[in-house]
Amino acid sequence: MHDQHNDHRRLGRELGLFDTDPLIGAGLPYWLPDGATVRHTLEEYIRAAERRAGYRHVYSPVLGKRELYEISGHWAHYSDDMFPPMDLGGEQVVLRPSLCPHHALIYRSRSHSYRELPLRMAELGGMYRSELSGVLGGLTRVRAIQLNDAHIFCTLDQVAEEARGALDMIRRAYEALGITPARLRLSLPGPGGKYVAAPEKWQRSTALLTEVLDRSGLPYEAAEGEAAFYGPKIDVQVVDAAGRESTLSTVQVDFHQPEQFDLHYIGPDGRRHRPVMVHRSIIGSVERAVAHLVEQHGGAFPAWLAPTQLAILPISDAELPNAAALARRCAEQGLRAEIAGPEHGSLGARVRDARLVPYQAVIGAREAAADHVALRLRDGRRLDPLPAGDVLTRIGALVSAHSTELWADSAA
Repeated sequence: MHDQHNDHRRLGRELGLFDTDPLIGAGLPYWLPDGATVRHTLEEYIRAAERRAGYRHVYSPVLGKRELYEISGHWAHYSDDMFPPMDLGGEQVVLRPSLCPHHALIYRSRSHSYRELPLRMAELGGMYRSELSGVLGGLTRVRAIQLNDAHIFCTLDQVAEEARGALDMIRRAYEALGITPARLRLSLPGPGGKYVAAPEKWQRSTALLTEVLDRSGLPYEAAEGEAAFYGPKIDVQVVDAAGRESTLSTVQVDFHQPEQFDLHYIGPDGRRHRPVMVHRSIIGSVERAVAHLVEQHGGAFPAWLAPTQLAILPISDAELPNAAALARRCAEQGLRAEIAGPEHGSLGARVRDARLVPYQAVIGAREAAADHVALRLRDGRRLDPLPAGDVLTRIGALVSAHSTELWADSAA
């Protein structure tokens, strides 16, 4: 039974995060300002985490020639999920169903030495899947997808370490986002599926991922029929409010595309060697990640991710200048604040309206005179009036640490 209360489609509309329009089409939601803020903040978090982990970011086009996907294997194994080709001056181009072929070509465009490996290439890029309209809903199944994608080109000896590093990034991101994974899944090929026929490569890559999972100490189970067509993968599974399971993050080993695109690096022996491609996604598609976050938190996002972080509530018109000054200080410090003045009703009504906002700063005559604010936390705690500067410093520290705590009691 679907829990209507926490359905991200209902919440997304109520909270003004995203919506759809029949003129744009099914499976093609648009993002409203508050939803765009959540998405942008999430994307910036991911980019910063990737930079710290030694990734370099690229941009690649959402179109490619049909031939590109014939080489990569997507056309043979995946064309049911691709949009039909468009004729362009005697050539056929398609909307890409994934980013890996573009990244393989970017790697191939320059020669590489073994000293450059592992080479980690990342992109938050668009891709398109022609999902049937019957399965589309909200942000979980869409036709235009923004994917947090990366490809690591490395030697066979480096695969386990890179897969471990990716799992570690996933764990840290889930902590910051307040997401609890349901389980890990080792996704293997199943009978009758469309998989690349290279048994010894499947065995080697499966053995590598199994070793990583065994050494991680995390519980996992193997699932046949869930692999990518080019190799096995580790899937991080989450469960939504209705108890449905889906994959949010993945780590995949790919021996196939490096061969298809004839990728190589020059080894210490001066000869050409074939790299392995590790595909990994920390939060998967931005759409599915935000859908899960909306349901997980019921719209009460961690403070660093909340569209409005601080609601400023002047008790009367007399405190409006103080409220405006505080809002300017928030903006200068990169905090997202909104003023809800007396014109929005009684203080009680405004507090209720802002119940999903992590922090509410009440300013009465006494607080205004002393440049203090009376802070209410979303969890119901009320703090004694504190200097406004101290409050912003402490909120700013929690936000920049991507903490899920609302207040650091040690400093209280």
